[in-house]
Amino acid sequence: MRRILVAGAGGFIGHHLVNYLKERGEWVRGVDLKRPEFEPSKADEFWINDLRDEAVCRKVTQGIEEVYQLAADMGGIGYISRYRREVARNNVLINAHVLEAAFHNGVERVFFSSSACVYPAYRQREEDIRPLKEEDAYPAEPEEGYGWEKLFSEKLYQYYGEETELKIRVARFHNVFGPLGTYEGGREKAPAALCRKVAMAEPRGVVEVWGDGKQTRSFLYVDDCVEGIVRIMRSQWQEPINLGSDRMVCIAELAKMVADISGKEVKLVFEADKPQGVRGRNSDNSRLRAVLGWEPTTRLEVGLEKTYRWIYAELSRRGLAR
Repeated sequence: MRRILVAGAGGFIGHHLVNYLKERGEWVRGVDLKRPEFEPSKADEFWINDLRDEAVCRKVTQGIEEVYQLAADMGGIGYISRYRREVARNNVLINAHVLEAAFHNGVERVFFSSSACVYPAYRQREEDIRPLKEEDAYPAEPEEGYGWEKLFSEKLYQYYGEETELKIRVARFHNVFGPLGTYEGGREKAPAALCRKVAMAEPRGVVEVWGDGKQTRSFLYVDDCVEGIVRIMRSQWQEPINLGSDRMVCIAELAKMVADISGKEVKLVFEADKPQGVRGRNSDNSRLRAVLGWEPTTRLEVGLEKTYRWIYAELSRRGLAR
């Protein structure tokens, strides 16, 4: 039994990760600004603390062997486009203090959740859309705010790995989705937002979709994500590695899938003036397969159906589903 800290255990991926680790017999301390929104945490200890404070980080990492650092100020494209200053500042503070505390307290391994937002815009334009390899991150031109913070933090983790005894593992997440995630309020990602909009739409009603619908992405189901996190943590690979699906779909396709799952006939209306991020983004999983002998297996349609059913049930409970 390892003594594990999950930082960001009140969030979507962190909560699923705690469940995954507990099912495998690990001892887990969770820490976050808030408890999980939709169900109680299974963590052995759950501390409500602010990881921007270095003294807090030193306290929560005491007696810990492994740290999974998923704590972050983040959200969907609308949120990270609007609050770049706060997002960058908060996340740099969290990562710097977690790292220094882990080093100070003799933690053995630290996992850092980076993002596909580190990849440069010039690799994701309409005329040059192709699966993103890990080495494509340089020369750098990541997304403003959140992307620059993630790329800087990757280097910070690298330096600690090179100059201390910490074993560092870094994964670049590609659009993680699934049940128990935020689906309203501005921080939700595209799959959850579309599930909410379709679930609340009247039959033959209108569903607004941000962008022109032609922007492309790949989406990773949360069960595959947490399995991948633990596999990467326990591997010998020390460089940043993609953790995502390599199946790319356009947002119009994604919206149509959700509508089909709902069984409702709705009209999709595209809003090209709303934030939509880069033109195309997709994970190249070649290195993931080579390093782990594994890759995500959940089909997008299967993950979407589970996510839609859960969001529909939540909205029904509140009298908002149609």
